[in-house]
Amino acid sequence: MAEEGKLAQMRHWFAEHKLRAVGSLWATSVIGSFAYNFSNPNMKTSVKVIHARLHAQALTLVALVGAGLVEYYDHKSGEKAKRYEKHVEQPLD
Repeated sequence: MAEEGKLAQMRHWFAEHKLRAVGSLWATSVIGSFAYNFSNPNMKTSVKVIHARLHAQALTLVALVGAGLVEYYDHKSGEKAKRYEKHVEQPLD
């Protein structure tokens, strides 16, 4: 039961902070890939940088697709409309 709460909290945070999550994933993947590539001494520095960029780009595309799916789910379920409903003025008859 507590796990469902954690999962719901993580999903809510991700839905509210999509770009921050994607940016964080990008930065982490660049640093991680760059560090991993530096463990191979036989590779040129330029190749290490290119590999780090490619790995980060691939993970960013996956994260953007995930963010798009979350956005699609929010629109389909109506949660996003409900969230902003109180901020929109009702028209007068």
